Amino acid sequence: MSLAPRVVLVHRTTEYEELVARHGTHGQAAFFLRSRGRDIREVAERGGRERRALAEVAASVPLTWRQARVERGDLDRFLFAPEDVVVVVGQDGLVANVAKYLAGQPVVGIDTDPGRNPGVLVRHAVADAPKLLASAPGPRAVVDELTMVEAVADDTQRLVALNEIYLGAAGHQTARYRLGLEDDGGVVEPRAEPRAEPQASSGVLVGTGTGASGWLRSVWQERSSALSLPGVTEARLLWFVREAWPSPVTGTSFVAGELSTSARLRLTVESDRIVAFGDGMEGDAMELTWGQTVSVGVAGVRLRLVG
Repeated sequence: MSLAPRVVLVHRTTEYEELVARHGTHGQAAFFLRSRGRDIREVAERGGRERRALAEVAASVPLTWRQARVERGDLDRFLFAPEDVVVVVGQDGLVANVAKYLAGQPVVGIDTDPGRNPGVLVRHAVADAPKLLASAPGPRAVVDELTMVEAVADDTQRLVALNEIYLGAAGHQTARYRLGLEDDGGVVEPRAEPRAEPQASSGVLVGTGTGASGWLRSVWQERSSALSLPGVTEARLLWFVREAWPSPVTGTSFVAGELSTSARLRLTVESDRIVAFGDGMEGDAMELTWGQTVSVGVAGVRLRLVG
């Protein structure tokens, strides 16, 4: 006899809860915001909407199903099971936060504040939850398989992200490394030699089609890049070197390109310490030291987002 599906509700602490926790009481938090020209009522009302949305989604879970909840800060300690249906209740970024911990489980994104969130990943209203949960575990569910990016170090450390992976010095200071392609499946912009070079820069950003609505897009726009941004389901990545510095021993010719499924970007550390983190989660970084090598490319796993 197979187990009934388990719905895992993923949420985050509200801004109001964080303020009260930091300042001790509602009154002290209100005074803090008032001194900075803000009204706590707006923050409290938004927090209330988020909590009501979470309660409504929880109430829509079929009675015969199991249910669990996990807060964003506890994701790295939560064990997801193969039969789980993951329901993210909150903002787009929360979907990216949970994606790295999954292995093919369907994800439903519920927008708790329509009009305030872009709704790229949290695509559904609270009222849609019962219908979505009824179809999510079965073959009738309409699912988009979103491309992810991974970084694999020579000491077996592995990092997976939905939007982008950043590699550079902690604090975004100057990092020194050697950058190149592992095979001929990648495209460099502009197409010029060398296909690898030592560099000093503010770091390297490698992003997916989902990331093309965020940090990756801002770098792409700033560069006026001729490369086309990938689609969310397209198995293609773009990469950019941020603020490469020319010197007698470092170059600036190998600073942008794209990676197909078979291509990998290879970075060898030539400074004391470089970190790699995904989707802005600096607290969950992979650390690399002098001489270590990390390979970055399209991940073998995809995020299965219910459309």
